Amino acid sequence: MTQTFRVGIDVGGTFTDLVAIDDQGVTTFTKSPSTPEDQSIGVIAGLTDLAARLGMDLAALLGATDRIVHGTTVATNALLERKGAKVGLLTTEGHRDVIEMREGLKDERYNLLLPAPEPLVPRNLRRGVRERMAFDGRVLIPLDEASLDREIARLKQEKVTSVAVCYFHAYRNPAHEQRTLQVLAREMPDAYVSLSSDVLPQIKEYERVCTTVVNAYVGPAVRKYLGNLERRLAEHGFEGSLFIILSHGGIAPVEEAARLAAGTVLSGPAGGIAGARRCAELIGQGNLIPFDMGGTSTDISLIADGQIALSSERGLAGQRIALRSLDIISIGAGGGSLARVDDGGTFHVGPESAGAVPGPACYSNGGTEPAVTDANLLLGYLDPDNFLGGRRKLDRAAAEAAVDRLAAKLGLSRDETAAGIFRLINLKMADGIRLMTLRRGVDPRRFTLLSFGGAAGLHAVEVAREMEMTRVVVPTVASVLSAWGMLASDLRYEVTRSHIGDTAVLDSGKLREIFGELEQEAMRRLGSWFKGPIHIERSAEMRYGEQIFEVDVSLDGLDLSDPGLMDAVIERFHKRHEELYTYSSPGQEVVLVNARVAAVGEVPASLGVQRAAPATGPAKPARSRQAFFGSWREVPVYDLDTLAPGHTITGPAIIEAETTTVVLSTDDKADVNGFGWLDITLRARKGSEP
Repeated sequence: MTQTFRVGIDVGGTFTDLVAIDDQGVTTFTKSPSTPEDQSIGVIAGLTDLAARLGMDLAALLGATDRIVHGTTVATNALLERKGAKVGLLTTEGHRDVIEMREGLKDERYNLLLPAPEPLVPRNLRRGVRERMAFDGRVLIPLDEASLDREIARLKQEKVTSVAVCYFHAYRNPAHEQRTLQVLAREMPDAYVSLSSDVLPQIKEYERVCTTVVNAYVGPAVRKYLGNLERRLAEHGFEGSLFIILSHGGIAPVEEAARLAAGTVLSGPAGGIAGARRCAELIGQGNLIPFDMGGTSTDISLIADGQIALSSERGLAGQRIALRSLDIISIGAGGGSLARVDDGGTFHVGPESAGAVPGPACYSNGGTEPAVTDANLLLGYLDPDNFLGGRRKLDRAAAEAAVDRLAAKLGLSRDETAAGIFRLINLKMADGIRLMTLRRGVDPRRFTLLSFGGAAGLHAVEVAREMEMTRVVVPTVASVLSAWGMLASDLRYEVTRSHIGDTAVLDSGKLREIFGELEQEAMRRLGSWFKGPIHIERSAEMRYGEQIFEVDVSLDGLDLSDPGLMDAVIERFHKRHEELYTYSSPGQEVVLVNARVAAVGEVPASLGVQRAAPATGPAKPARSRQAFFGSWREVPVYDLDTLAPGHTITGPAIIEAETTTVVLSTDDKADVNGFGWLDITLRARKGSEP
């Protein structure tokens, strides 16, 4: 029988992770350096290495691959580095400054000197067009085509390459935006065009303008990258389906990802959440804190009672992106995070990162500043001769020189400085968990920390201890779990309609009609990509009458044909409000703002998890080395690949795999479960150990 594969690819700031799963469920994975100048180069290099591990050449692997699911950071990098397209904005006359006035709020409300984020579109490229729709979709002022032609001419003169179009109330009537698209196609055929009625057809002007502008800003880079990737894959024999994972956790074909480029801003982390949800099912633990530490950043999320949260309150680099995305907190803490002393003498680690190039000092790639990876090497947690399975040697002397320079500024020894870097980065990541849990009224002690990402195993135990958590789980695919999880993601298409109305006068029949129309549209759009089984998810954004922010309320499981549908929806809202804010007000008016439907194309899960053979004897260390646990000790080092279900390891100890390392402190206990994963029970924190 012909062997077939599904491949997941996650491009990170430092490494590109690749996972192949065959039709028997056998999993093979690798890591390859990312290539920021063109991520597709690193992807092809990684696929070549993956093929070699399977005893194949690249053409043979791609020829046998029927599906590739890919997470990319192209949009993220373009936004963070301000390297997107030159964008022009066409908007309703008199409203071109919405993007700059924002919502009248500041990220730091008491910082009077805090500058406002710089708009992605300078004022001279924000052009007003004479037209106006009413809130109910009636035409108040017809589109003045002479005005439109004049402003398009200005954008052509300024050589813009991308155009965002956002007219007032276009979510209720997109006719003027659609006509503008026709004129732009004639006058600026090579421009990338984003319509607000296409990108985010819902109420709230600032969110709609900003999201549409972000889409126009990153869209050309995403489209170019995906085109390059498709071409390179085809040149090497790939004839299967290429899907891109979007920020909401669903996957979409290339043309949809290029159209809704702003939806790829959290592309990579979304795969990690899909993988974490699968892990939750496998270990029977519905309360997980996914903890994904890579080379550049750490992503933290929450799975409560088996459910993951979606949010439309996201932002990045000072820009609002109101598309729905998985609720993830990203912090600048990774293996490449740089340690420094500021002008006031304060010791910092991150958010600045050495990235893939030049990388930490120990990579011998031009980096001279001390990074977290350098500290881990000097503390004995990393083997300089066995990094990435021996494919990369770490330069201890370069790490020592970098840390020594910092130590001299701090007046500390090399060991104290390295331990300080380790401790500070752990505290920073624990603060990220506090934001996701304690700040939301969630007790992290009831949760298990799921450790994944190439650097997480080095820090997960101490981060969990800082939060008084008692359990950490490390899957065997931990270092590539985001890429692995992408293969468990379904196709997804979401549609939204704003319908502001007091639920007291919005009857069940009208609500049934709204959701029926949305379902038809979602099914039609998804059906054009996908011919398999589709299910529908419904939700509503609701608020009490005097509130200004909405609560997202799941309506799944409600019977739309029930005459008491509206009462059931209102009851769901009260319950959700109480879950989030500890109170509800059943006597107060409830307003429905947005109705939302997601059509989900169910892709067969292809995550191969095979039970391992039980242990026949005690775990035996492969070697030992000196490592720092409050003081220098000779500690055993185990190979993860040789551990089997039933093995138990008590710390201090180090457990190594080709692409990750796990550190156990004194009296921590790691049991190997039936999948060969590490299930770690933590001892209570004591003493001065890092």
